[in-house]
This record gives sequence, structure tokens and C-alpha cells, in this order.
Amino acid sequence: MLDRVLKFFITALFVFAGGITLQFFAPELTNFISVSVLQVNMGFFKLTAAHFILILIGAALGGIIGHFLSTIILQQLKRFNLWVEQHLNKMPISDVIAGVIGLAIGLILADLIGYSFSRIPVVGDYIPVIFSIVLGYLGIHIMTKKRKEVAELFTNIPKGLKEAVHLKSGKQNLKSSYKLLDTSVIIDGRIADIAETGFIEGTVLIPVFVLEELQRIADSADALKRVRGRRGLDILQKIREGSAKLTVEVTNEDFDDISEVDSKLVQLAQKVGGKIITNDYNLNKVAELRGVKVLNINELSNALKPVAIPGEEMEVVVVKDGKEQGQGLAYLDDGTMIVIENGKKFMGEKITVEVTSALQTAAGRMIFAKPR
Repeated sequence: MLDRVLKFFITALFVFAGGITLQFFAPELTNFISVSVLQVNMGFFKLTAAHFILILIGAALGGIIGHFLSTIILQQLKRFNLWVEQHLNKMPISDVIAGVIGLAIGLILADLIGYSFSRIPVVGDYIPVIFSIVLGYLGIHIMTKKRKEVAELFTNIPKGLKEAVHLKSGKQNLKSSYKLLDTSVIIDGRIADIAETGFIEGTVLIPVFVLEELQRIADSADALKRVRGRRGLDILQKIREGSAKLTVEVTNEDFDDISEVDSKLVQLAQKVGGKIITNDYNLNKVAELRGVKVLNINELSNALKPVAIPGEEMEVVVVKDGKEQGQGLAYLDDGTMIVIENGKKFMGEKITVEVTSALQTAAGRMIFAKPR
């Protein structure tokens, strides 16, 4: 069915072309045959009888030629279509899309540029055609050669926008990701060194009620408490001035209906959606029960301690008795307690022990050993 439709259109094209072409010879026909009938105006489109006769003859000849040539032309069109299809199948879809885009850009530029030259006499009508051919080819050639760069350009634009949005939201999340310090972890002092290493991100939020508790401790009549309180204030000053990797904020937010400082801290953490940094085992448990995330300094310290493997030997000094009968206790340099079976008799001596097991808890690490 499609072949018949194509043949019909090919034949019709030849009929139209034959009639149009042959009617141009009407003046020569009237000059050659001086018959007044041929010069009679037919009343439409200013056509004379000579024009009308030549159009009919040309259409008939075109129809005959088109009828015979339509089969050949159709075969050539099929071959050309097959050739194009084979080449397109070999080409990646990216090349095809790039070529179409390049052709469109080239034709648009040719139309814009060719319009400026179209007013030139004689050659003005042909220059846009030349521009269309040249710029269309250049558009296809350049786009297929540079398709990767163009694809990266179009993928990087939304990627850049996406990164900008993520960066903006990341800054907002970073700002809202508060870390709240309790009194014990401030007095401990290790938080200052951890902050300096950059392992803590976001904003350190120091409630005013924690500062007031540190001040009360620093003003205490007990000399040991005074030292601890002043140490805590010095640590806060060190974090605020010495660490360029953290933002430190002091908040006046308080809860007058709550008396305990730890309870106030948990309540504030729930309100701002922050995390509590502490080394207090009890506060750790209470905060977790109330759905507040906790960063425990002791857990971090225990995770960084070297692992004691059963069968490993080490030299220790027995310093005191253990809870069970005959046990002796020793300590490593990092504070890890070693429970030595039958170690009481070596009190004050440096002995070599063999590790039997190790126990890891949130409160710390314990190693069980026996004399070698």
C-alpha cells in the first residue's frame, strides 16, 4: 500500500513538473504557429490557449515518464533509506542527537546571516542557500566531535545548581547541628584537644546554666572543686579562642521549672535537636532513654585503646588488692585496669602477665590476666 502511495505522489510530481515546464514554451509556439486561436485568453491566471494546451501536453508527458520512472525512483529511495538506517544503527544515539542539534543550530545561524546578504543584486538569492549548506555541515561536524564536552556542560549546570543547593542546605544543617557540652566533659579537658583535631563539626552550644554551675564550682570552699571549676572555665576559653574549626555559641535558654543541670541539658538538646557530649555514664543512659543522641568521650577513648588479645604478654606493676580473694590490680598508662588472678602476692612488684580475656563496657575497658 505504501509503495502505491509513493508511486502516485512521484507520478503527480512529474505531472506537475511537466505541465509547469512546458507552458514556458507558449510564446515560441504562438510565434511558430500563427493562429489567432492560440492567443485567446482563457480567463484565468492570464493563460492563453497555447499555455493551456502546453500544460496539458506537459502533464501528459510528465505522467507517462513518472509512471515508468516511479518504480526506479522508489527502488533508489528504498536503497537510500536502507543505507541511512544502517549508518544510523552503527552510530550511537548521542551522535545522532548531537548531529540533529548541530544541524538545527547551523541552519538558524545561516538564516540569520544569509538575511543580511539577501539584498545583494544577482547573487543575493543564492547566498542564503550556500550559508545553509556550509553552516549546516559545520554544525553537524562540530557537534558530533564535541558531543562529550557539550554533554558534560549540560550535565554540570544542573549538577552545579544541585551542589549549590546542597551546600546551602548543608550550611543550614551544620548550623542547626548543635553539640551541647555538660559540666563533666568540660572539666575533663579532653574535649579541647578533640575539637582541635576537627573530629567535631557544627556549633558547640554552651548553655548559661552550665556556665553558672562551673562558676559555683570555681567559687566553692573546697580547694579541689575550685581547681576543677577554674579548669573548666579555662577549657571553655581555650575552645572558644583556640579552635578555628568550631563555632561556639552561648545560649541564655533556661528551664526554671527544672532544678537539675543534667535534666536541663537533656531538655535543651531535645528542643534544638542537638547532641550531648559527655563522659558521665548516668547522663549518657538518661539522654538515650529520652531519645537524645549522645557522644561519650569515654567511649571514644576506649575505642582508641589498643586491643588486648588473649595470650598476649605484658609487664605491669601490681598496685593494690582486687575485690575477689587473691586478686591484684594493675593499670596501663592509658588508665585501663588489669585484674590479675592470684596477683595479690606480687603487691608492689613488676611482673609479666598473660592476658586471658578483656571486657569492654561503656564505663571503660577491663583486662583479666594471670601471672606468667
